[in-house]
Amino acid sequence: MNCRPGCGACCIAISISSPIPGMPGGKPAGVRCVNLAEGNTCTIHRRKDYPKVCRGLKPAEEMCGTKCEEAVAYLTELEKQTHPDSID
Repeated sequence: MNCRPGCGACCIAISISSPIPGMPGGKPAGVRCVNLAEGNTCTIHRRKDYPKVCRGLKPAEEMCGTKCEEAVAYLTELEKQTHPDSID
């Protein structure tokens, strides 16, 4: 499966703990990545400094749903379930 053009859900909903270009402290969940252009396309995709964590994330029907809002909801819930404060 390929990313849906103009979605950008993963660049908004998920947290990234490693430094990324323009965000040396990483990216908190729910915060729009500074590398996400207005049309929800990544400005650093395929560049040498494209983060390994981003490169490793593969789109899947379960994660992406049929539209960006579904993907954001799924990824937000996944973030909540995997956040260290929510794990017993």
